[in-house]
Amino acid sequence: MKLIVSLIFTLIMSFSFGQGLYKLAVLKYSGGGDYYANPTSVPNLAKFANEQLSAQIDKDVPFIEVGSPQIFNYPFIHMTGHGNVVFSNSDRENLRNYLFAGGFLHIDDNYGMDEFIRPELKKLFPNYDLVELPYSHPIFHQKYKFNNGLPKIHEHDDGRPQAFGIIIEGRLVLLYTYETDLGNGWEDPSVHNDPIEKHEAALKMGLNILQFVLLKGGIDE
Repeated sequence: MKLIVSLIFTLIMSFSFGQGLYKLAVLKYSGGGDYYANPTSVPNLAKFANEQLSAQIDKDVPFIEVGSPQIFNYPFIHMTGHGNVVFSNSDRENLRNYLFAGGFLHIDDNYGMDEFIRPELKKLFPNYDLVELPYSHPIFHQKYKFNNGLPKIHEHDDGRPQAFGIIIEGRLVLLYTYETDLGNGWEDPSVHNDPIEKHEAALKMGLNILQFVLLKGGIDE
């Protein structure tokens, strides 16, 4: 199983990076949360990955509804927001099938999402738990080294940044980044007036996520 998934992702990425066909998407969900927050963040991450990995990722990043079959066209989907999240039964089934089929979801709490997303994730995967990824996890040790885990981009409740994941048959299918605000850090620096070192740290961690998930299939070897 692990070998098959790894081979599939290797083939996808060698084909996509080579011909400029690879695309990222942002998840559109119900419940009133602002899924559209941080509009410059993922395009900036794509640009950074193109520069640092010689990738050819489309900087046009669409919003894809969680219940749409179109999500299967995007191996990597980003989700963010500050508030409520509601998945219908059909949304959950579609998203679950997407993740089991080899897709990946990165959720970045933009402050205020946590109390809503955790119950939805439990409904999505009732038999799997969110587990905190240790600092030794390879997602922190790709092109850039983050020996202390996620960088702290913005202060929320004075909590330490944490990376949680859902791992199925040895593959990381979902990453939930909490108390870090990576997405804010990916945005144009003028949006939040962050120091340049914060902006760069966020982009470097984002590139690590892309590299681990898309080039290595999310498998901890």
